[in-house]
Amino acid sequence: MSSENLHVPREVLSREGRLLHYAITSLKEELDAVDWYRQRADDTEDEELREILLHNMREEMEHAAMVLEWIRRNNKEFENYLRTYLFTEAPIIEVEHEAEGRGTAEEAARLRGSAPGRGVDEFTIGSLKGK
Repeated sequence: MSSENLHVPREVLSREGRLLHYAITSLKEELDAVDWYRQRADDTEDEELREILLHNMREEMEHAAMVLEWIRRNNKEFENYLRTYLFTEAPIIEVEHEAEGRGTAEEAARLRGSAPGRGVDEFTIGSLKGK
């Protein structure tokens, strides 16, 4: 069982760490199952079997969502990231820049001195000569 493959002795794990490990392991297993069912559904020539496999895939998606919600409810750091990135409409990198206080992607590029459309040969970092 993959949940038994701890990287440290079980007795040194906090309860929170152990339970989070179980949840993450379960989430990975559910996502693997989604992937496997989808691949099999795409590969089969039998329409009835395809529908069954897609049904099973959706069940695994439900399980994954349930575990992810448990993680959100029980780990504040995960919750913060999930609240930042999930169910947003802006480009994900823009969401990250905003979350990090850098504004939009264009604003971050301007702050780096590499505004969109600016050629590499136009980029300067100042004199490298010592004074």
